[in-house]
Amino acid sequence: MNPRYPIYVISKGRWGSRLTSKVLELMNVPYHIVVEPQEYDRYAEVIDPNKIYTLPFANLGQGSIPARNWYWEHSIKQGAKWHWMLDDNIRDFYRLNRNRKIRVKTGITFKIIEDFADRYKNLAQAGMQYMMFAIRKRSYNKPYILNTRIYSCMLIRNEIPFRWRGRYNEDTDLSIRCLKAGWCTILFYAFLANKQATMLMKGGNTESLYKGDGRLLMAQSLYKQHPDIVRIKRKWGRWQHYVNYNGFKHNKLMLEDGVTLPNKPNEYGMKIVKVK
Repeated sequence: MNPRYPIYVISKGRWGSRLTSKVLELMNVPYHIVVEPQEYDRYAEVIDPNKIYTLPFANLGQGSIPARNWYWEHSIKQGAKWHWMLDDNIRDFYRLNRNRKIRVKTGITFKIIEDFADRYKNLAQAGMQYMMFAIRKRSYNKPYILNTRIYSCMLIRNEIPFRWRGRYNEDTDLSIRCLKAGWCTILFYAFLANKQATMLMKGGNTESLYKGDGRLLMAQSLYKQHPDIVRIKRKWGRWQHYVNYNGFKHNKLMLEDGVTLPNKPNEYGMKIVKVK
């Protein structure tokens, strides 16, 4: 089973690593990678050209924002209700089941999230939590968390009245704007993305955004956008932003008309098997 909504992988300077592309290929999940024109030939050497979308601009100095808005509009022109946005540094995907992290070999996790999202008329975003943040020894890992930030592996409703903006922390900013407008978001713990830690890979935003005072500038940018709920602190030797999402607890999910929730789990044919 594969997702029905288009998957876009945004990438720059990472034709050599292409982690997300590799894992999607192994899982036989359809996708397109979005690249700037000056890098097309490099990517076409290692990825099927039919899976490459070439942007009509290059080196705008605005991070990934123009590319994200470009493929948002691209998905709308295709008639899609939602679209997937994936960073290019995801190694693999997991199901969290009874606190066991089990690697997933097909696109079923994307389809399950899509089916779940389509139940609700006021859900703006859904996505997978980072694997590193799902602590195995906890006894209270919930299937999902409602009304928090979604990033790096996200399903976005095309009709929401927002677009990407700024240069830093665009994922968190978009989630906050949706929540402030009364929409809901869902961050799944049942399904996880094993994303490479920030600043450990060349390419992407590593050189253009994160070096030097980049971490502080990122935090300051989000604070200026949302000073009512954002605070800046220094922790683990670097600047961090902290967002208070408590004010969005009143945002309640609303079922689409005619939708009835099932009364028993649907495993979608998933089975746990030993891999030699």
